[in-house]
Amino acid sequence: MAASDTERAQQQIDEIEALSSIYGDDWCVVDEDEKIYCIKISDCLDQPKWTLCLQVILPPGYPTAEPPIYQLNAPWLRGQDYTELANSLEEIYLQNLGESILYLWVEKIREVLVEKAQSSDPEPDIKKITEEVDEDDGDDFLLNYQPTQEDQTKMLNYMTSESQEDEELPPIHHGNPITDRRSTFQAHLAPVVTTRQVKKVLEKLYENKKIASATHNIYAYRIYCEDKQTFLQDCEDDGETAAGGRLLHLMQILNVHNVLVVVSRWYGGILLGPDRFKHINNCARNVLVE
Repeated sequence: MAASDTERAQQQIDEIEALSSIYGDDWCVVDEDEKIYCIKISDCLDQPKWTLCLQVILPPGYPTAEPPIYQLNAPWLRGQDYTELANSLEEIYLQNLGESILYLWVEKIREVLVEKAQSSDPEPDIKKITEEVDEDDGDDFLLNYQPTQEDQTKMLNYMTSESQEDEELPPIHHGNPITDRRSTFQAHLAPVVTTRQVKKVLEKLYENKKIASATHNIYAYRIYCEDKQTFLQDCEDDGETAAGGRLLHLMQILNVHNVLVVVSRWYGGILLGPDRFKHINNCARNVLVE
């Protein structure tokens, strides 16, 4: 007899509870309602060389009738590495049809990372794999580099000299999320008057597990320097090509200054094409108007 929707829902709940207790802080709920989760997997706990984020969406038919929709996020994961890993996951699904398989997937990925760490593979060089490829690509599982807080704030380090006094962390406002075809966008805003404050706000935001697990964290800031009568401004695409520049352009049109806007996007497995830029700008505009 086929499993009922209620049974499937209960199986999903049981599996989620088990995984969250097994993986602790490495397990992150991106969107409870849409059943989107992210698991950070590495070759070892102490000083991991190889790390990968597995993002999964559990469709209503999982586990008895549908596989999870998944995305593998790692800066080094491309080409043959990606294909081999994806094939291993498909194989595990086919060998365990109807069963809960996320634990098997996570452990398989960990096994691959451990092998990489033990083999002579050079350590990954952190080059960003870019964003959504446009529509005709048809590739459902995009490779998006999961940014680390360290990368995001690195570019600001050289602009903030240690001699400056520690400034207070400005208040951070979070806008209302926009969801479209399983992708969720949310803007965050903070008043800033120095690049050191920009850095502090970014660090604070990345302490939030949900924000840190976003596929992209796009940001832009504009600071008006009274003495020089000029603007200090910059932006970051975080793998979503041109998104940071568009965000900065929006801020210029709205003539806002002394503000940092960050837009987080959690990719949901369906390509949005140009609509993604519309959502990024709408999120940002709403939070600025508020």
